[in-house]
Amino acid sequence: MLIALIGPPGAGKASVAHYLSDQHDFRLLNIEPLSPTNDATSASKVTSLPSSKVMLDYVTDRWDQRFVTLDLHTVGDLDAFIKRPFFLCVEVGGPMLMRWERYQSKHGRIGLEQFVRIDDALSFGNSSSTNGVVGGEPMLATESSSSSLIGGNGIIDNVTSISLHSDADAASTSTSTPGLTALRRYVHLSINNDFHQLPSLYAHLTALNLPSEEQLRPCWDTYFLKLCNLASLRSNCMKRRVGAVLVDSNRILATGYNGTPSGLKNCNQGGCARCNNTLPPSPSATSTATSTKPVLARAGSSACGQNLEECLCLHAEENALLEAGRGKIAAGGATMYCNTCPCLRCAVKIIQTGIKKVVYQLEYSMDQRTKMIFAEAGVEIRQFHLDA
Repeated sequence: MLIALIGPPGAGKASVAHYLSDQHDFRLLNIEPLSPTNDATSASKVTSLPSSKVMLDYVTDRWDQRFVTLDLHTVGDLDAFIKRPFFLCVEVGGPMLMRWERYQSKHGRIGLEQFVRIDDALSFGNSSSTNGVVGGEPMLATESSSSSLIGGNGIIDNVTSISLHSDADAASTSTSTPGLTALRRYVHLSINNDFHQLPSLYAHLTALNLPSEEQLRPCWDTYFLKLCNLASLRSNCMKRRVGAVLVDSNRILATGYNGTPSGLKNCNQGGCARCNNTLPPSPSATSTATSTKPVLARAGSSACGQNLEECLCLHAEENALLEAGRGKIAAGGATMYCNTCPCLRCAVKIIQTGIKKVVYQLEYSMDQRTKMIFAEAGVEIRQFHLDA
């Protein structure tokens, strides 16, 4: 396993690296010239390599060992590593004022505006289109060297050093340097380091369980529920997006998302009056004695779980069941995953088709009633929380 830590200045990347080294026996990998390390990291736990390519080969040959690095900060580097199954990219961030205070505790007093310029240069990079000037001031550019940053609270960081270039120097630079924003598409996990003391940060890291194999390869519940969320993006229902995945022995039988039946106008185009709050009012059979106007038994707006009999949208679970057909569902073997707890309408269909297990992520207004009939029918139902 190789964890690459990226993030802005003062975020605490080196603190995370030292935690992994001290608590979970990770070896720190540096690319020469060496990134300075804190004294807390034993020299026996640091390996220096000449390039990112050599690092990739080195870790590939030792993929079952644990490594951490702070020295992968280009698109080219991450593009090569992201293809490997042992690689995890973690972004460490934090509130700007807190990061500014950490920066000052190491480098001395610095104005907030100047720190913002440093942060912007690292986050957004520099471009020749600005001609080296940002807002009439000399542009901040990054250098290849790094420096160790230790906050007054003991939270350590590793930050690329910054130098000021004159307009003439910047004008002679024709290349564009991408910043951290260009690297975020490679990030698997983000850590918000808003902790004032190291023990609090370490407790948070322990709860995240970064060395877990599931960080690299999700368990089946996580895998299928994320597919449910992906399927839900196809939904055009105006009330809520729901996705479902029907599986048997961890093999996908069908997927579904909610929306109007094929051939009808989409829900978001007005195809379902109930979901668009355009149901016509239903007059009561009798009127009140004090008014000649009919009593409205149902308003045009439908709350969660109400007027479902008027809804033209097929639910995600229904679409998955229709797609699979009863013939594909082995007795007692199939599991329905859905990102929202099934309603009663879907629950009775799930029972009737012989499904014996339901796993959901989000709660719904009729969860308890659904659970009652599932319990009576012998269908196991449980909630699984996806990590943010």
